[in-house]
Amino acid sequence: MAHVTFPLTSLSDLDALTRDLPQVDAVAQDAARDRQNALTKPPGSLGRLEELAVFMAGWQQQAMPQIDMAQALVFAGNHGICAQGVNPFPQEVTAQMVQNFKAGGAAINQLCRTNDAQLSVIDLDLDRPTADFTQGPAMSEADCVAALNAGAAALHPAASVLILGEMGIGNSTVAAALTAAVFGGAVQDWVGRGTGSDDEGLRRKVDAITRGLARHAATPQDGASILMTLGGREQAAICGAVLAARQRRIPVILDGFICTASVAPLFALAPAALDHCLIGHLSVEPGHKRLLEAIGKTAVLDFDMRLGEGSGAALALGILRSALACHSGMATFTEAGVADG
Repeated sequence: MAHVTFPLTSLSDLDALTRDLPQVDAVAQDAARDRQNALTKPPGSLGRLEELAVFMAGWQQQAMPQIDMAQALVFAGNHGICAQGVNPFPQEVTAQMVQNFKAGGAAINQLCRTNDAQLSVIDLDLDRPTADFTQGPAMSEADCVAALNAGAAALHPAASVLILGEMGIGNSTVAAALTAAVFGGAVQDWVGRGTGSDDEGLRRKVDAITRGLARHAATPQDGASILMTLGGREQAAICGAVLAARQRRIPVILDGFICTASVAPLFALAPAALDHCLIGHLSVEPGHKRLLEAIGKTAVLDFDMRLGEGSGAALALGILRSALACHSGMATFTEAGVADG
């Protein structure tokens, strides 16, 4: 099989790329575990901090992983599904929030500053929303490929870790549609209130997704087709960034429900394509817990958050930095002259 890399030329490239990815370095992970067991603490006493250090070691291919530069990317897009009344806010809010991000006034700006991440915000054709997926495919193949390539191009090759977030009025509906298409089950189990929907808004979201899934029932149910027919530009860009990071062995921290749902099509193509991804936090959105169970992942934090924009992932970066500080900075029993057992 020929090696595929970015920029992609067609959606068929996506399937090939997900099946030809670097794997975790088990030797480096074993070396990191050995170090953890030699540090001045009972084995396992730092819990998931130890697991995070071993995770990072495996992808950085070194027993003493470090974060020299953390990159945060927030992708923004607008959605034709808003024509179905699935969101109480107008789509102009997407562009207004993008300007707020760029001016430094949002939560993600404060969290990136506090946890030392370099933030970039990429708006994707906000004046050209995707199509209403109850009427036809949300994106053409060309639009989907362009968004995938835009996400990949935004990755800084020197990043030690990548934090991902999103912004887009209506994209909680898109997220629920993607997860329902990939994992099945009752549509209402994937749908939450998103940005302030009331009971009637919830009903409209469930109805729109149900009609959208029926509209595309004859479409091939592979991950690439699901992304194109139901997804948005920011979801495709997140997929592109995740895969570009994997090609460079850069670990990824995904944000909450919408961000995790964005990569559900990659899981459908190849579950191992998300092996280098951490989940920053467990969203209050009801579909997120179900989604994490489906992909076999546990969030780093559970803080009752549902803001989006990468906020939970940026907060989790602080935990990841703490894990590596303990891993590299603590003394071993031998170095400290402390009796071991």
